[in-house]
Amino acid sequence: MIAFPMKTPLFLRAVPPGLFLCLFSLTVHAQSSSDGSIYSRFGLGERWTFNSSQLQGMGGGGTGLQTFQNLNLSNPASWSSQVLTRVAVGMRYEGLEASDASNQTSRLSSGVLNGVQISFPLKPNKLGVGIGFLPYSRVSYRVENAGQLTPDPALEDTSSYLLKYKGNGGLQRIVGGMGYKFNRNLSLGVNADFIFGIIEESQRTTFFNSAFQESNLRNATRLSGITATIGALGWFPNILDAEDALSVGVSFTLPTTLTGTRVETLGEAESADTLGGELSGNTHLPMNLGVGVAYTRGSKWTILADARFEPWSRFDSDYTFPGFTPGQSSTFEDRVRLSAGFEFLPAGGNLLASYIKRVAYRFGFYYDTSYTRPVRDVTIRTYAVTGGLSLPTLVPGTRLDINLEVGTRGTTDNGLVRDMFYRVGATLNFGELWFSKRKLG
Repeated sequence: MIAFPMKTPLFLRAVPPGLFLCLFSLTVHAQSSSDGSIYSRFGLGERWTFNSSQLQGMGGGGTGLQTFQNLNLSNPASWSSQVLTRVAVGMRYEGLEASDASNQTSRLSSGVLNGVQISFPLKPNKLGVGIGFLPYSRVSYRVENAGQLTPDPALEDTSSYLLKYKGNGGLQRIVGGMGYKFNRNLSLGVNADFIFGIIEESQRTTFFNSAFQESNLRNATRLSGITATIGALGWFPNILDAEDALSVGVSFTLPTTLTGTRVETLGEAESADTLGGELSGNTHLPMNLGVGVAYTRGSKWTILADARFEPWSRFDSDYTFPGFTPGQSSTFEDRVRLSAGFEFLPAGGNLLASYIKRVAYRFGFYYDTSYTRPVRDVTIRTYAVTGGLSLPTLVPGTRLDINLEVGTRGTTDNGLVRDMFYRVGATLNFGELWFSKRKLG
């Protein structure tokens, strides 16, 4: 049996203890094209990592990378290297197959916005500004739970029922800040993050016995708050020869409190009854610490490695979320993400080279421990490899980035589900020289 925590149905809350024996059997449901991983049901949803289309093909890190090709959201200190005004818009398509220990499978797919990024230099290669919009977490699941009510033997009556759990929404980020290069070796940066969004969940109970009435319990939680990230980046050229450099970066996102409201309703949308008033409360997010190193050799080779830590074991909220109940010990655990990757650009800075040589080739991998645990003492791990191509276009300074990610998440032990997924991303990176004063004479 797949042991996902769940609320007690309303029709059972009023029943005297011991009257019914509830037998639950959760099946992997054939989900629709708008659904995502079952693991997005827990906590605030599946955490999202997207720092740039370049970095997505290299494992997703980049805290130690100084680059003028993209807006690197993993470290605002890197924004000081901007030379061109850049606009990047990306989409992602995900295919997923979930399976349990009995080899029941569910296949699904979805397409989502990866993010929008805008950056420009106030002083080229000295002071840069960046703005971004991207997801912080995603909730998208649908799962069915079939069972049977067996009343007191003297009543000789049985009724089967079906619980349908559904969730959607999540949290978004609007990022804005700047990076400043103090000298050749040191850059500092800071950005503010406005985090906001709505998480909607529903539990529909359907009976096969018409004597029982169907119920639909829903809740919508709206959260918002502001945090800040501070970053530093050190640049050390000529490590092995005159063409290479080593950079080391660190970024720290402050813990923050999201203020929120929750509304619970019972019934269909047109005639739903509100259960009580609007509940106000706070949700406390943990800090986020990232460190990374990058080695570059001219314009041809870039190699990087990253580590990121989020202490979700300290998560607290006035609201109940799957896997968390206020006043009780949390099943959340600290999140650790490790990644590494490289990029190879055969032409380097030679703009007259053949098209194939001007294509950038990327490869990477990452390991990620989820902050949620559907079963206590069982860590949900993700392993994935990434790759990508950066294709030059007819417009100077503009590239089309294509990324591929293939991985696995979870386990079929302890009644859980294993996800096998692939993600294909496409991002158009537009770059042009703006705000430049022309010199006469």
